[in-house]
Amino acid sequence: MTITLVIRLSSIGDAAMLIPALYSVASKNPDDLFLLITKKSLQDLFFNKPDNLKVFPLQSQDRHKGLGGLIRAVGDINAVVNQYGGNSKPIVLQVADLHAVIRSTIIDFFFRLKGAKIAVVDKNRRDRRALVRRENKVFQPLQTVFSRYREVFGKLGYEVSVDFTGLYPKGNKKAETWIGIAPFAKHHSKTYPAEQMEEVVCILNSRPATKIFLFGGKEERRLTEEWAGKYEQVESVAGLMSFPDELSLMNRLDVMLCMDSANMHLGSLVNTPVVSVWGATHPYAGFYGYNQNPENAVQTDLPCRPCAIFGGKPCWRGDYPCLTGIAPKEIVEKINSLISLPSPVSETLQP
Repeated sequence: MTITLVIRLSSIGDAAMLIPALYSVASKNPDDLFLLITKKSLQDLFFNKPDNLKVFPLQSQDRHKGLGGLIRAVGDINAVVNQYGGNSKPIVLQVADLHAVIRSTIIDFFFRLKGAKIAVVDKNRRDRRALVRRENKVFQPLQTVFSRYREVFGKLGYEVSVDFTGLYPKGNKKAETWIGIAPFAKHHSKTYPAEQMEEVVCILNSRPATKIFLFGGKEERRLTEEWAGKYEQVESVAGLMSFPDELSLMNRLDVMLCMDSANMHLGSLVNTPVVSVWGATHPYAGFYGYNQNPENAVQTDLPCRPCAIFGGKPCWRGDYPCLTGIAPKEIVEKINSLISLPSPVSETLQP
């Protein structure tokens, strides 16, 4: 039998972007076993998966920490491979390295010694640098991450068309409009200012028959609960749900508002229309949400954009005009264009 090790160790967004290609390839090849190697904290993201897709949770904080831990991980992975292959069955072993970092390269090395065929994702770092440099910027769309993932599976001989339609069937219609808002991102340069986002929340709160859910992590609950306390139609679910429960709620939303963040990809996995706000980064880098309409990206055209692929760099101007220059009304209008209820009467920030 063929066992394909699939390596994607982090982060939430990149792991979520793997699901459409991985689930499609696994479904089309039911006689092969796919063993996904990912961080233990991400294993719950991979649910409603094909029966021949298994998850190996890498315990990078304890058992599999450091070089010695990675060597132990190789032994543990090999034990799982032997368990599924059995001593009487010849195993064709191959590796789809979709991360291409030092940790995955070490794993690749040991399985190459066992005769495994290795295919590694091409991150095309040269074109990424050209897209974000300050001078002589090459402003053109790059190959998407989804396409890069498919390319790796193609190198291993798999048919790579993607027929993934979502982790859930689309949720039932409701009497009221449900809007999700995930106002946070990992980096400051990708996060819409809180005072402007609160104005968005305020305007949407004045819509009739509307429920607003605020998403985020446990460390972000203070702000979301503060807003939920101020606005009657707002509820904070930040840090309260598992991946399946959070995605189940997103599945029932009429629209999701977020940054260039993991939540953009989570919403995309359940076929919910996503309005995304972009600052230092840009959809041209190839990280836009799966099957999302490019017209639903809210962004400001500036000669300095994009200045980062992932958003970790501070603004060289210091004032983040790519974010502060986006008016809350512009975001609300984009959301209103995707839902059927009339626009609110009041657009004034409540005290």
